[in-house]
Amino acid sequence: MDAEGDGSRTAARDFETLRIRRVPGSAAGVNSVVTEAVPAPGGSSGAGGSPGLMKSSAVMAAGTLVSRLTGFLRTLVMGAALGVGTLNDTYQVANTLPTMIYVLVGGGALNAVFVPQLVRSMKEDSDGGAAYANRLITLVVTFLGSATLICVVAAPEFIRVMSPSMATHPDQMRVAVAFARYCLPTMFFMGIHVVMGQILNARGRFGAMMWTPVLNNILIIASFGSFAWVFGTASRSGISASTITPQGTRLLGVGTLLGLAVQALAMVPYLRDSGFRIRLRFDWRGHGLGKALGLAKWTFLFVLVNQAGMVVVTRLATAAGAAAEKSGHPGTGITAYNYALLLWQMPQAIITVSVMTAVLPRIARAAADGDHGAVRDDISQGLRTSAVAIVPCAFAFLALGVPLIQLLYAGAGEEGARNIGFVLMAFALGLIPYSVQYVLLRGFYAYEDTRTPFFNTLVVALVNAAGSFTAYLLLPARWAVTGMALTYGLAYVICVGVAWKRLRDRLGGDLDGRRVVRTYARLVGAALPASLAAGSVAAWLMAAVQAPAVAALTALAAGATVLIALFLLLARVLRISEVDAMVNMVRTRLGR
Repeated sequence: MDAEGDGSRTAARDFETLRIRRVPGSAAGVNSVVTEAVPAPGGSSGAGGSPGLMKSSAVMAAGTLVSRLTGFLRTLVMGAALGVGTLNDTYQVANTLPTMIYVLVGGGALNAVFVPQLVRSMKEDSDGGAAYANRLITLVVTFLGSATLICVVAAPEFIRVMSPSMATHPDQMRVAVAFARYCLPTMFFMGIHVVMGQILNARGRFGAMMWTPVLNNILIIASFGSFAWVFGTASRSGISASTITPQGTRLLGVGTLLGLAVQALAMVPYLRDSGFRIRLRFDWRGHGLGKALGLAKWTFLFVLVNQAGMVVVTRLATAAGAAAEKSGHPGTGITAYNYALLLWQMPQAIITVSVMTAVLPRIARAAADGDHGAVRDDISQGLRTSAVAIVPCAFAFLALGVPLIQLLYAGAGEEGARNIGFVLMAFALGLIPYSVQYVLLRGFYAYEDTRTPFFNTLVVALVNAAGSFTAYLLLPARWAVTGMALTYGLAYVICVGVAWKRLRDRLGGDLDGRRVVRTYARLVGAALPASLAAGSVAAWLMAAVQAPAVAALTALAAGATVLIALFLLLARVLRISEVDAMVNMVRTRLGR
């Protein structure tokens, strides 16, 4: 049998990795759900597994897909209600603030540090980790509650830091501060949602954290839809920062806050169903939280550098967008950057995050046991499995970015939508190193190494900030944000090179590099000609069809069909075993 045939069988087994089982859990007698690695039929534990990972990943991917789709609908309604110019920029800056502050003051530590600690407490503590989890919840409620109050009072100062150009316009400043004071309390509910979700993840319950954001999106869609119904859409009413009423600002702000509150509180029934009961516990000393907080110091620096880079981008993008809008080019500010970024990150969130969230507890256990081979195999599997979708999606954004955005944001105006499409095209290929970096960093976190990710992010932030500043200085205002999007992907190319070398050294000089590189090279070999053909078809149809919306829909449908068909054909010719395994899995689930 040739090597490729053996690789195909191994790739097929790579989709079978975890089994969910119930074991005696807490002292109260309830069962805890945990995950364990088991051999696939005819395989070893190291190479194979069970359908559990794919099942867990499928549940999360479905929830994330619905969440992202409703998230896109949310941005469509936002674009119709506020447009894609400076008024929407004020909301984007205000709504970005709570996320940035939350991640800075604790969100990064919750995501990266406390999952391995929760897994260890479930394994080692007599109560299945219940007390540790309750102490963590209490810590988050106390700390984030205090931080939220301080931030609401300091809202004007935050707006001045985020966008000095916005602060020089009284109407924009007034609206931005009003939005910020409604949006900032959402950081408290973000923390509650995340800590509850991580407790469920550590117990093998992966779906709730991916599905509850749908409730948030629905409520925000309702609030912005109500705004458009009462006050009119931006294209018809010409609403701006100087004409929006306090009642309109309040409607949007309350809707944003209510969405996050409902998203967080919806986690409580899932926790109760898992057998976990929330009880506030303030006995923090001597129970492992200090160790986790010690590890979190590097995560804090990690997110500090990351958020500092985003502040630079926000300041530059809002200034460039305001200048470009005066010249008749809307959709070239921070709103364009955020909307394109949201769409660009969708494959990452649906595929890579779902796969690695299911694998992370197992990687943490393997790292704790000193099984470097198992960690290497899981990292390799995560890279290759996610690449099957990530690589063609990156090339699809490059080939079909403009018709895709023009179809989605038709209500925001043809010129603004086209400009957002150019930003998406600039982001496109950076999706590949962005996804690779996410997988590699899970390996460091499994070893409780938060220092290395900090230095990697420092590289990304410095390169991104320098590239964004260069784009702002050298490019015309309407193209500045497009240049910033391009440098974002280039920064991750450098980051991947650094992270790969360090993780390889950590695992003893072996990261399955030859197999991973071969898979990515063949996927690019299939996606590149497919995207060229799809882009040519789409460009011809965009020029041939006069009606903009019809042209965008026709070009997107025809281009996507060509891209998918040609990619699968070339993948078969190039004998990409991971694609064959994915296609066979889909056909099996469809009953063929």
